[in-house]
Amino acid sequence: MTKRVVVTGLGAITPVGNDPESMWQSLIAGKSGVDYLTLFDTNGFKTRFGAEVKGFKAEDFGIDRKEARRMDRYAQFAIAASGQALADAKFTIDEANRNRVGVIIGSGIGGIGVMSEQFRVLYEKGPSRVSPFFVPMMIANMASGQVALQFGARGTNFCVVSACSTGAHALGEASEIIRRGDADVMLAGGSEAPLVPISVAGFNSMTALSTRNDEPQRASRPFDAQRDGFVMGEGAGILLLEDLEHALQRGARIYAELTGYGSTDDANHIVQPEETGEGASRAMSLALQRARLLPTEIDYINAHGTSTQLNEKAETAAIKRTFGDRAYEVSISSTKSMTGHLLGAAGSLEAVICIKAIENGIIPPTINYEFPDSDCDLDITPNVAKKKVVRHAMSNSFGFGGHNVSLILSKFEV
Repeated sequence: MTKRVVVTGLGAITPVGNDPESMWQSLIAGKSGVDYLTLFDTNGFKTRFGAEVKGFKAEDFGIDRKEARRMDRYAQFAIAASGQALADAKFTIDEANRNRVGVIIGSGIGGIGVMSEQFRVLYEKGPSRVSPFFVPMMIANMASGQVALQFGARGTNFCVVSACSTGAHALGEASEIIRRGDADVMLAGGSEAPLVPISVAGFNSMTALSTRNDEPQRASRPFDAQRDGFVMGEGAGILLLEDLEHALQRGARIYAELTGYGSTDDANHIVQPEETGEGASRAMSLALQRARLLPTEIDYINAHGTSTQLNEKAETAAIKRTFGDRAYEVSISSTKSMTGHLLGAAGSLEAVICIKAIENGIIPPTINYEFPDSDCDLDITPNVAKKKVVRHAMSNSFGFGGHNVSLILSKFEV
């Protein structure tokens, strides 16, 4: 019998709240987390805004100040969100269970902040002044490693890196580890802290970012005809996944079940999605098959919806290809309109959002929708949240390199 994987804990550090509930209240209120950047001087940059995490202090989340200085910001976010997920699940990692608890926390670009800083040190002060902590602070697997160190998890531990599909891949692969019996519990998700000069300059150079500097809170506008690029964000989304039997034995509260996982690639272009949505559609179809669901049973889709011209056209085509006439009836939204795009943390954060939608029976909105696009004519829940019973929610994540992931989270039923 195939093992069932359930979600028993949630953690979120985001531009609209530093825990899952405050994040959720901001989202259903249509609150934007985008504003002018404060983390560095944006003079001379084409884009001067982003979706920063506000008021974050590592020590508030149990991270020793000395240790925090030896971690990139993305690793700090991962530890904070993981601690929230463990506390939310009322699960303690101890000597009796630690070998059966694993961690998969990915990052699209890892410790790019410390990398950028240490390059500056190298060129200005010479090689002998580069920090001995540079490498372990910079590598993308260190969030996963640091979480294991912080909480004592000794099971399987690795990092997924698949650009903007990273967080979703981490959840899907973590669920597979539980299904095959290699772990009872997995901390899984993504973390990202890309709001540094080199990242903004790089994405500007490829014309991927919005340059709506006169109204940053209105810049992320997925599916709107006047969208002009994505808004970069930072943060982490972490879920505690458990084998159902393990969760029931310890009397855990179960938020939802991870029923579907589909993963494909476009093999089309290094950054552009395949315009017909064929690869993305296959990921959605695989997730539906794995969940043993029909398209008519999906109540909500949290779209990848980056606020770029090509993405929304391709994703709309993919949804139509997968759902047929049902595509016009399913509720869709892009919460990136409020959180910005958290790159490697986007998919896992949006899985948290799907679970909150199931829990509360509310579809969060796509804000900043003003000008209809004839190529994007589905119900994207414009501007205002709406009440709706959600039994099955799909979360889509598509990344540079053609990576496509669809997850399905379902209301738990014995």
